Parts: sequence; C-alpha cells; structure tokens
Amino acid sequence: MAFRRPDSFDGLGYRHGGGAETPYSLRSASTAGEAAPQQPQHPQHLHWVSSPPDIPGSRNLHTGERTPLYDGGASGERDWDAGLQQPPPPPPPEQLNRLTGFGIGLVSLFAENVLTHPCVVFRRQCQVDYHARCYHLTPFSALAVMYAISKAQGPRALWKGLGSTFVVHGVTLGAEGILSEFTPLPREMPQRWSIKELAAHFLLKGLSALVALPFYCASLIETVQSEIVRDEASSGLLDCVREGAGRLLGAGAPHSRRLLPLGRLLLPAAGLAILRYVVASSVQGAALWLRRRHRRGREDERAPAQTLEAHFPELAAAWLGSLAAEALAFPLETTLHRLSLQGTRTIIDATDGGAGGGPLVLPVNTQYDGAADCARSIRRKEGRAGFYRGFGALTAQFALHGALLAAARTLFRLLLQRAQTA
Repeated sequence: MAFRRPDSFDGLGYRHGGGAETPYSLRSASTAGEAAPQQPQHPQHLHWVSSPPDIPGSRNLHTGERTPLYDGGASGERDWDAGLQQPPPPPPPEQLNRLTGFGIGLVSLFAENVLTHPCVVFRRQCQVDYHARCYHLTPFSALAVMYAISKAQGPRALWKGLGSTFVVHGVTLGAEGILSEFTPLPREMPQRWSIKELAAHFLLKGLSALVALPFYCASLIETVQSEIVRDEASSGLLDCVREGAGRLLGAGAPHSRRLLPLGRLLLPAAGLAILRYVVASSVQGAALWLRRRHRRGREDERAPAQTLEAHFPELAAAWLGSLAAEALAFPLETTLHRLSLQGTRTIIDATDGGAGGGPLVLPVNTQYDGAADCARSIRRKEGRAGFYRGFGALTAQFALHGALLAAARTLFRLLLQRAQTA
C-alpha cells in the first residue's frame, strides 16, 4: 500500500512562520471516510515545525529552535532542576547494619593479622633467645629494642614471615573443614551438646593443628630468622609450603642431628591448640553472657548504639578471649617454639639490641630431648620468668589491637549518628 502526501500537507498541520492556513486534518482509524475532529493547537507548540516537511512524522527541529518541554520558562525544567538539587535519601537501616558490621570486622581482622605482626615477630624472637639478659616482660623495653632493630635493619625486619602466617591459617582452616566433612567430628558446637560431642570437637581442633604443624615450624623459622643472613632468592611466599613439606618428608635443606622429629612435637602442638581454643571460647562466652545479663535492665538505648552494639560486643569478647588464651598458653608456646627451632641452624636477632657492644645476631644451639626436658631446663637455668620471655611484646600487641577497635567503634558511631540525623 502506497502512501500519498496530500496537497495541503505542511509539516503536521503547522506552517513554518506561523501561517494561518487550514491544517491537514487527521483521519480516524475507527471510522473510514470521516474526518477526525480538529485537534486544538496549543500556543506553546506553534513554533514546533518538522524538518524536512516532505517526511510525515519527522521530529527533527530546525536550527535554533527548541522543544517546548525544555523551554526556559516551562515548569517542567524547573521541576527537573529542583529534583536534581535535592539530596539523595539516606540508606536504609539494614544497609547501615551490614556496612557497620563489615567495616568493624575488617578493622579487627587487619589489626589482628597485619598491624600487630611486628609484636608477634619480636615475641617469638624473645622466646627462643635464651642468651638474652633482658626478658622484656614489659612493653616499654620491648618497644625500645623493636625500634632499634627496625632502625638498624629497616622496617622489613619486623614484618618478615607475614605471608607464611596466612599460609598456616589457611592450612589449619582447610584441614579442619576436610576433617569435619569426612569424619563425624563436629566443626561447630550446637546449643545443646553432650560430653561426647565436646570431646570430638576438641579432637578436631587438635588434629587440625597437627596437620598444620610442619608448616607452622617453617613459618616460625621465617619469622625469627635475621634479615642480616636471609637469602633474598629463597624468601618467596611458597617457601613456607616447600619447607613444611620438606620437614614432613625429611627432605630439603640439611639440618643438624639435634633436629627433633615431628613425633616429639605432636603432643605439645595439640595441647597448645586445644588450650588456646578452650580458654578463648570460655572467656568469650562468659563475656557475652555477662553483657546480656547487664543489658536486661537497660532499655533506654539510642538507635546508633543499638546498631553498633549488634556487631562490636562479639569482637570485643573475642579480643578478650584471645588475650586470656595467649597469656595462659605463653609458657607452653615458649616450650614448643624452642623445640621446633632446635637443629634448624637458624640465626636470630639479639633481643638485647646489641647493648654494651654485644653481638647483633645469635645462633640457636639447644639440645633438648623433649617437652619435659625443655621445661625443666628453662626453669633451672632461667627461672620461672624464662617461660615469659617477650611477654611485653604480647601486651603491646593486644593494647594496639584494642586501641584500634576502640577508635573504629568511635568512628562508626559518629558516622551512624550523622547518617540517621541527615
């Protein structure tokens, strides 16, 4: 069917220049042969002329003309500009809760595993340095020697072994997940548990620590090895995996005859992992229970506090549980670290800081027969305080972690208050 342009067509019924001739009448689709009623012409549309006029239905405007909707005096443009000037609506409370929980959890994870790593490095060096005269039981002496080591060897001296610690965490979590899938050992404890389920859960934690034990020994060597004697070619991220597999299979770099087999380390490693888990879980559960009991009589809390308190108390209770677990398990950790490092020909930094013209690095030459012999030797030669060498670094570690958590809580509280008052 061919369309025919009528003789009177003049651009959708409007003549260019505002002519007064009769416009072209549109025909109705429902009634054939009858002319449709005339459409009223709005004065605002008189200058809207199609170009070129030979194409019916064209919406192209002439140069210099504008659509009436975007006219400067039209009300539509004023409404559009007013809508753009309005501030966006505040996010819903659910989104604020998720963002707050994610943010404060990320801060706690960063502080626990990255920011406080120099304190972990110096603490382990103090535990295996039986030559040092200073035990560093307070954080003041520990921080002074840490600054001296960092100034002499560079900041990298206190950040060594960071990647290997993540490898150990990954191996532990992976072993725990695999063992829980292929064995009846429960990974999570239900609300109502029995003695049998509790023993199976503790057994899972101990077995996971035993699987990660070779890699833990390799990570310990990377952590305490002095930067002065470190080989740059063998300081990659996967060295912990290679050294751990070599320690497990008895291959790799040659070690001294005083190197203890892994069978001598199984009992102290499993005992340390279970002790830490039991103390941390007990203290964390007790702290949360006391908080819930304290809050029963307090009902007049503000909305920002309710939003923040949904995430922060668990992190604070976990921080307190970790502190108690590390403090109680410190003597056993000192014993395990000395047994793990024996016979590996490791050179460590002198934790006295080279005071009095002393050496800057020291070899580790111990001859312990086992965990019991190591404990007796430490008590006889170094006293009971010898089990707590480097305890000041542990105090500084958790003080820094707690201060960062408190700062993050204050910051998120201010952000929540501003978001809710906006």
